[in-house]
Amino acid sequence: MPLDDVLATAHIFAIPLHDRFRGISVREGVLFEGPAGWAEFAPFRDYDDASALPWLRAAIDTAENAWPTPVRASIEINTTVPVVGPERAAELVAGSGCRTAKVKVGGLDGGVAGVGVLNSLTADADRLAAVRAVLGPEGRIRIDANAGWTVDQALQAIPVLDRAAGGLEYVEQPCRSIEELAEVRRKVGVRIAADESIRRAQDPMRVKLAGAADLAVVKVAPLGGVRSALQIAEVTGLPIVVSSAVDSAVGLAAGLALAGALPELDYACGLGTASLLVGDVSSQSQLPLEGRLPVPTTPPEPDRWADFAADDDITAYWLARLARVAALL
Repeated sequence: MPLDDVLATAHIFAIPLHDRFRGISVREGVLFEGPAGWAEFAPFRDYDDASALPWLRAAIDTAENAWPTPVRASIEINTTVPVVGPERAAELVAGSGCRTAKVKVGGLDGGVAGVGVLNSLTADADRLAAVRAVLGPEGRIRIDANAGWTVDQALQAIPVLDRAAGGLEYVEQPCRSIEELAEVRRKVGVRIAADESIRRAQDPMRVKLAGAADLAVVKVAPLGGVRSALQIAEVTGLPIVVSSAVDSAVGLAAGLALAGALPELDYACGLGTASLLVGDVSSQSQLPLEGRLPVPTTPPEPDRWADFAADDDITAYWLARLARVAALL
């Protein structure tokens, strides 16, 4: 898709978040339209241009090609809990309607920024206990450390947080490397899920062969599109959890399309991130009903983009970034 065609329909958005998440308080990106519908290009600002290239390929794929035929009509999702206090965590879970919660841990966001990883364990444990109190014994809790721990830190933290949560479904990406994940997995009694290790590995199958993970977390944008992510998910040979990159409704729809097309889907997906945003670019709601979201067949129209149109500085940044990344295609 030529850059001129992308620029002709480009809409730059900036949506505030209710709570700080992944170090940001505003989610920014570009929407553009192609023959198959609207697409989203929104790599986080800390990604360099080369790392952002799969995100652009994914957006172009969505704009140009229809999604695979779904094999299910709706997706069970988890609610996502940022690094917030226990009262706020309980409020978020209670209002979600979900029976599974993904809780951020490790002190990478929000109110405990700058606190040592292990010094944040008490706060993380309190957050998890509050989530368990809302979900009850039948609810499922998973945690995400975003590769923030060393092996020793993970081995110290995971048993503490497993007890605080009354049992964890799994721990997502506790450490950075495949070798570290494998070592942690051998030494703890909780399932390990690989996220960054899948996205950044040239050979995703290596995660399974190394014994590094029990599950694979996949995201459409960093894996180059719905079809590419579907192929990678199958190659891993692991159970799959499809997750969001805090997308707008346009990007989130692509994640739902991927989840809808997977041959098997045994775990709730991390696609309940619309609740993190104060609003959205589309009137087509991506908020769950009884913990589920419908699988779309086409991307939604960004009919509310004007409510979240970026200012001149943010617009200039994204147009320049889009041009640089497009030059790498």
